[in-house]
Amino acid sequence: MRRTGPRDGIPVVCVNGGTGRLAPGDWSGSLEWLVRELSPRFPALLFHEVRYRVKSWKVLDQCIEDAREALDAAQDPAGRNTLMIGFSMGGAVSIGCAGHPSVSGVVGLAPWIPPRMDIHTLEGKRMSVIHGSLDGGLPGIPGVSPRSSRAGVDRIAAAGIETRYSLIRGAVHPIAVRWRGGRPLPLPRAHTWARLVAEELTRFQAEEGA
Repeated sequence: MRRTGPRDGIPVVCVNGGTGRLAPGDWSGSLEWLVRELSPRFPALLFHEVRYRVKSWKVLDQCIEDAREALDAAQDPAGRNTLMIGFSMGGAVSIGCAGHPSVSGVVGLAPWIPPRMDIHTLEGKRMSVIHGSLDGGLPGIPGVSPRSSRAGVDRIAAAGIETRYSLIRGAVHPIAVRWRGGRPLPLPRAHTWARLVAEELTRFQAEEGA
């Protein structure tokens, strides 16, 4: 896990997507770009980017375990809550550990929400989803269909949990990709992603009294 922000900041824990193969964990270009873009605008927040031991939905339970350990490590000594941001498979990971006592809400970015996922971990919390309209619809480019996340949000809302859903027209699955030198390169609509995530961070920060 790596941190960006003040040591006494309000915690925001960011979890990455995964693959169908058992690949070593790495840093998410999409989350890294968002943290670099947003952390200067939110100096009261401490962002934590999580790197799984293995990033694969074949070991989803292990990824959830990694995220729970990150939540334990990120927990605020002053008792302030934690916001989770999950990209792609990280949406399922975030829901899987949303029952952690420090978590007040989850922001899913193009989240994978499996139909059989237990969503009762979100009881008493809230779930916001942001998704690109072109996700999963381009040949040869993997992603998550916005229809699937919409179905997941509808299921969560039906359980009486507060939800919000935003669709970004023309956005694909990644927010940013690695470019020369390893730096994340923002894709079209990246700044729309950042604006909508900033709205969620503003709300969270206000609730925590910052």
